[in-house]
Amino acid sequence: MGTAMTVIDDAPAEVRVCGELERQRHRRPEGRDRFTISEVADYTGLSAHTLRWYERIGLMPLVDRSHTGQRRYGPRDLDWLDLVGKLRLTGMPVADMVRFAELVRQGEETIAERERLLSAHREDVRRRIAELRSTLDVLDYKIDIYADARRRASEGASRT
Repeated sequence: MGTAMTVIDDAPAEVRVCGELERQRHRRPEGRDRFTISEVADYTGLSAHTLRWYERIGLMPLVDRSHTGQRRYGPRDLDWLDLVGKLRLTGMPVADMVRFAELVRQGEETIAERERLLSAHREDVRRRIAELRSTLDVLDYKIDIYADARRRASEGASRT
């Protein structure tokens, strides 16, 4: 893993780079450091309405504006949205994501609380993964039964 700047923190800091978030970064238009809301919507798959809502509820930091008042997202905003997207995929409640964003903005003194919040969520994700694996086992079992029945029926039909 390499290093990168933290997302949203005012002061630059060295952090480990997550491989998946780094892969997301490579999908961005190259050679650019400012993006319109429609470009960010295309990149993230979120609607412009959702992006504005994220800003309104405090999930996004205030986004820079052009001289005409249009939002201009930067690389750090895209980094943050990549992370938020992963948290959404894990089923993290919006209230917890907003709390995490607040803690990040408060600075280094909240690192332990951020770690606790993410660790608790990770345990919930692991529980749900275990439940899904168990459910997948049941589906595999049922599919095998139907595939066997279909093969037997097909073999019986070919004998007649």
